[in-house]
Amino acid sequence: MRSFSVARAVAWRTLHNVFTNPSLFVPSLVFPLFFFTAFAGGLSRVQDVPGFDYKEGYTAFQFVFVLLQSAAFGGVFTGFGIARDFESGFARRLLLAAPNRSGILLGYAIAALGRWLVTATFLTGIALAVGMNVGGSGADIVGLYTLAVIVNAAAVLWAAGVAMRLRTMQAGPVMQLPVFVVLFFAPVYVPLSLLQGWIHAVAVVNPLTRVLEAARGFLAGTPTEVGAAFGAALLLAIAFSLWAFRGLRKAEAAG
Repeated sequence: MRSFSVARAVAWRTLHNVFTNPSLFVPSLVFPLFFFTAFAGGLSRVQDVPGFDYKEGYTAFQFVFVLLQSAAFGGVFTGFGIARDFESGFARRLLLAAPNRSGILLGYAIAALGRWLVTATFLTGIALAVGMNVGGSGADIVGLYTLAVIVNAAAVLWAAGVAMRLRTMQAGPVMQLPVFVVLFFAPVYVPLSLLQGWIHAVAVVNPLTRVLEAARGFLAGTPTEVGAAFGAALLLAIAFSLWAFRGLRKAEAAG
């Protein structure tokens, strides 16, 4: 099969499995909604802290984080599916049947994007329904969601690399924990300027901080650090694509 045909088949199968299995689909919707409710609702008084100057309010401030988080975990959850395919034997049969195996990775990446787009649509609708302010123009919103798409791609490539090396569902924590840590060592609850101590030092060097700050700027209509944000996101995606392709080679060698 040609690369695109393989990618289409893998993407269709993965999305079909997700959307027809509530145990796989529902958590991907409930997880970000839980965080959005807990952060934007339960911590809304944070916007009254001196120095909190995000003009669109705390709901919008947290929406951006949860949107990026949902993009990252949409990729990670797809990685769980890759590991599941190896455990069931499907992935090994696919490796034997597909001469151009790069299409396998492309198919999983397309599936991760499709899965996340449903979640993002749901999350955005909920945020708008509860009165989230949006100050950005159409171009700004495109920039926001483009950053999220790149984060989704980087996350699924990271998770795919792990899944193809370990080829077991027991690899789930290895896929999930680093993503979780990197996300929460960014300025989650308050702007970077309000962080202090070691967490500020870590957030400054965290590449996701640039992405998060730029994404919040897009939503507010005041783009900031755009070049650094896209550069960081793309570098992560490129680095993890190399990681994923090396994982694919290891899976091929394992037979």
